[in-house]
Amino acid sequence: MFKILEKTELNPSMTKMVVDAPLIAKKAKPGQFIIFRVDEYGERVPLTIADYDAEKGTVTIIYQKVGYSTKLLDTLNKGEYILDFVGPLGVASELEGYKKAAVIGGGAGCAIAYPQAKALHNMGTSVDVIAGFRNTELIILEDEMRDASDNLYVMTDDGSNGNKGFVTTALEQNIRNGVEYDLVIAIGPVPMMRAVSELTRPYGIKTVVSMNPIMIDGTGMCGGCRLTVGGKTKFACVDGPDFDGHEVDFNELMKRNVMYREKEQAAREKSCRLVRNVEVK
Repeated sequence: MFKILEKTELNPSMTKMVVDAPLIAKKAKPGQFIIFRVDEYGERVPLTIADYDAEKGTVTIIYQKVGYSTKLLDTLNKGEYILDFVGPLGVASELEGYKKAAVIGGGAGCAIAYPQAKALHNMGTSVDVIAGFRNTELIILEDEMRDASDNLYVMTDDGSNGNKGFVTTALEQNIRNGVEYDLVIAIGPVPMMRAVSELTRPYGIKTVVSMNPIMIDGTGMCGGCRLTVGGKTKFACVDGPDFDGHEVDFNELMKRNVMYREKEQAAREKSCRLVRNVEVK
C-alpha cells in the first residue's frame, strides 16, 4: 500500500499526486515510469515519473482523467492508499554531453518533459522548453518549466495566451533564427512527436521521443507495447520509453493505438458511472 501525501488539481482534466514510495524514489531517474493499480480489481496503468525526491522518499505522478482507471485513481484523496505502485521501470533517459537542447511537451506530455528539462538544466545544458496546449485554461507546470529552462515558450492552439501556434511553430522559428540544437526531446501526442521528428530530420538534429503505447505488464512479456524502430521490433517498457524519433514507424504506431477505441469508450462510460456513484456516496 502506498500513501498519497499530496493531491493537487492542475486543471479540470489533470491532477498531480505525491506518493510515499521511498524505494522507487531512491532509484528513479528521468524518463522512467511506474505502473499503478488502484485496487485488486483494477487494471495496470503506466505513468511516467514526473518528479521524485530521494531524501523525502516521494514520487510525483501527473495523470489525465480520461479513462476508468485514472478516474478511479482520482477518487482517492490525501491520506488514502494506492494498492500497487511499481517501479522504476524502463530505461532512464541518456542526457549527458549535450550543449543546447530543446525539450518539447504537448499537453499532458509536459508532465514527462519537465523532469527531462530539469535534469538537463542541472547538468549545465542550455535548455529551451517549448510547451503546447489547446488553450490557457489547460496550461500546467508553467513556473516549474520556467525554472528548468533558459527560455520557455508556451504555445496555445487558440492563441488565448498571446502565443498562437503549435510547438513546431516555435521550434522552427528558433532553428531558422540560428539556434543550434544538438538534442531535441519531444513528448506528447503521437502526431505531435511525428511532426517534430519530421521538422528536425532535414537538419540532422538528434531527436528523441517518449513512447507510451498500449502497455500491460511493464516487463516485455505481454508484447502489448511493441513498436517498430529502425525496421526492428522494440518494446517500449524495456527497450524504451525513449527512442530515436527519426526511426520510429509512426504510421504503424497510430494504427495500433486505435485498435481498442470501442473498448476504451466503454471504459470511459463505466468511469462516468463510477464517479457519479462516488459523488452520491
